[in-house]
Amino acid sequence: MNLMHREEKRFSCEICGSSFSQKSNLIAHMRIHTGDRPFTCRICGASFSQKSTLKEHVYTHTGEKPFHCEVCGSSFTKQSNLKVHARIHSKEKPFSCETCGCSFLRKASLQNHTRIHTGEKPFSCQICGFSFAQKSSLMKHLRTHTGEKPFNCEICQSSFSDNSTLKRHVRVHTGEKPFPCEICESSFSEKSRLTKHMRTHTREKPFSCDICGSSFSENSSLARHVRIHTGEKPNTCEICGTSFTHHSSLKGHIRVHSGEKPFSCEICGSLFSQRSTLKRHVRVHTGEKPFRCEICGSSFSQQSTMKRHMRIHTDDQKSFC
Repeated sequence: MNLMHREEKRFSCEICGSSFSQKSNLIAHMRIHTGDRPFTCRICGASFSQKSTLKEHVYTHTGEKPFHCEVCGSSFTKQSNLKVHARIHSKEKPFSCETCGCSFLRKASLQNHTRIHTGEKPFSCQICGFSFAQKSSLMKHLRTHTGEKPFNCEICQSSFSDNSTLKRHVRVHTGEKPFPCEICESSFSEKSRLTKHMRTHTREKPFSCDICGSSFSENSSLARHVRIHTGEKPNTCEICGTSFTHHSSLKGHIRVHSGEKPFSCEICGSLFSQRSTLKRHVRVHTGEKPFRCEICGSSFSQQSTMKRHMRIHTDDQKSFC
């Protein structure tokens, strides 16, 4: 058996020691070392080290996809792409992570994943020095320097720096919501919005304040909360200079200057600059009194009225003392 194995691979590379059963395979292999690319595309002039690679390349010009999936009928220009695609049907994931056991369809996907564990970031930006674990992430990042936006919306002609952002944008036009909630059947156009929504069911609050320990379901809510401790007010009115901790508060304040009143009462038509003011006003019509005194049970339509009422009890207690 050993003799047979030696005879099968009797052509050896003098540079790296790799062995081959056929001389033609050795010749093709040697081009890795020499850089020789004798096979040239007559259409675009691209050169290749192997004839089979040239043949696959030509399909990109002709549009031919000769490799077909027997299960779903999908077609591919390369047999290797068909082989990977077939694993979707077979559920085969032959490339496993030795650290955490996760499995992948492609070897390249495993290599990208492994960098999560190693922290390796081999792709560096030559402009600012930032490093990335994946080449695709570097390519996206470079566009922040160049301003390039090569992905265009065919509906409104808006341009984007990466394809994933374009895909999310297109859903604005199509109304597509491919991420459904398995609990309440709500659907979302983005996976991140579904993730946020799921916390309304699970009550999960993964974002914690380092100062007081309060927890929040969204990182943006935590960021707003932290300003209570720091006193930071990054949202400034350009007209009068007043600053606010929340952008929504600034928007409401600007209406003081503009006179805009976008919130209308459906019952009497009165207009208000803030939604909260409209909400209080509607109680005049409905008679709703959601604020209840815990001492005597009296109810009020506004919280401020209840607070004034509470002083009656505190004054009585002082008189009694």
